[in-house]
Amino acid sequence: MNEPTNVDPRLARVAPTWEVELLISGVAIFAMLQLPGWLDDGMFALEPRLGRDWRMIAVLAYFYSKSAAIVLACTFALHLLLRAQWIALMGVHSVFPRGIHFDDARMGPIQREIETKQTGNTEDAIERADNRASVVFAIGVSVALIIAMVCIVFCSTLLVATLLTNLIGLQVETFVVVGGLFMLLMLPYLLAIGVDQHLKERIRPGTPAHRLIAKVIGLYTRFGMGRRSNHILATLLSNQGEKRTMMLVFGIMLLAISSVSFTYVAMQSSNPIGSYGLFPSARALAIDAAHYDDQRDATRDQAVPYIDSMVVEGPYLHLTVPYEPRRDGPALRSCKQPAQGKAVEQAQALLACLQSTRTVLLDGKPVEDLRYEIASDPRTDRPALLAMMDVRALAPGRHELLVGRPLVQDSRRDGKDPTYRHYRIVFWR
Repeated sequence: MNEPTNVDPRLARVAPTWEVELLISGVAIFAMLQLPGWLDDGMFALEPRLGRDWRMIAVLAYFYSKSAAIVLACTFALHLLLRAQWIALMGVHSVFPRGIHFDDARMGPIQREIETKQTGNTEDAIERADNRASVVFAIGVSVALIIAMVCIVFCSTLLVATLLTNLIGLQVETFVVVGGLFMLLMLPYLLAIGVDQHLKERIRPGTPAHRLIAKVIGLYTRFGMGRRSNHILATLLSNQGEKRTMMLVFGIMLLAISSVSFTYVAMQSSNPIGSYGLFPSARALAIDAAHYDDQRDATRDQAVPYIDSMVVEGPYLHLTVPYEPRRDGPALRSCKQPAQGKAVEQAQALLACLQSTRTVLLDGKPVEDLRYEIASDPRTDRPALLAMMDVRALAPGRHELLVGRPLVQDSRRDGKDPTYRHYRIVFWR
């Protein structure tokens, strides 16, 4: 027979999960703080390899995954802070069990009267701190699970749809089609719960309308659309106030996704962060370090043409033009190829097509006898074109290369700004 255990009276009113909460937060916070950086590295390494449809899937999965990681990291950090406050209250209460002595406090009679009327003692403060930490932990985990579930369901469906359209050969906007199908699938459920909430007693049991709404809600509930599918969130909604809790949940989700979107755009932008509004800035005049192999960050910079260095000392200029599926893919799909030619003949036709779109101007004049070779970027292991240009006849001083940049079909920026039609590489001889 088990002997009864004596429970510390100070722990009698606390949540029974506080030890597990501390263990999870303390262990997982380190992984969650590192996960966003790992996702950034993976995204920047994967994005240049993907075409338009596949890139959309990768970007969505990246946004959702990083948002969930940020929510969990912030949740665990805030939870540890709140638990530290709770532990501090427990420690203070064990040292000073009588609590606050208002008679010995340095304050006026009016303030003392107001302070003493406030209800609650140290034990109540300990219980509130314990409840606050548990609720923060529950909300953060629930929001992260919602984001993760949306990522898995939507991105998996989009992945399967993209595979099928590519196998069949259909040219459709997969994202628009899948998004529209999801909206159509959700519409009956949203209508049913909306009618049920607004009409209420007007829909009498046994009527066709009542049976129809019950069948629709019951069907979607079986597939995990009901409140019980997220028991934590349903409990919080029913006890903490539905409007306030829903606003908090959606606010956290919106803040996380917005922050990920902002940082993603900022990391891809070449504009420095700071008070540089008066510094002259123009794409047609700026020198980009990504165009020089000895200066570029191969893991983060975009896949742009580059040369070895800003100063060319040898007889040949080594120009590498990485293959960009988003830009080069549409041009190659419209390229004429031999109907039943050999692999070498088809490769030569594709290479000629790439050479026609990746034209090179040196100091404003077309490069004569330009010849591209099929190569790869040794630092990223991505396919690339290689051109060895004879520069022995160039005069010492500043020179400029303009490498053709095929336009992205869905990019408004490429269509409006003429400077985006070429990559500009400045070098000195």
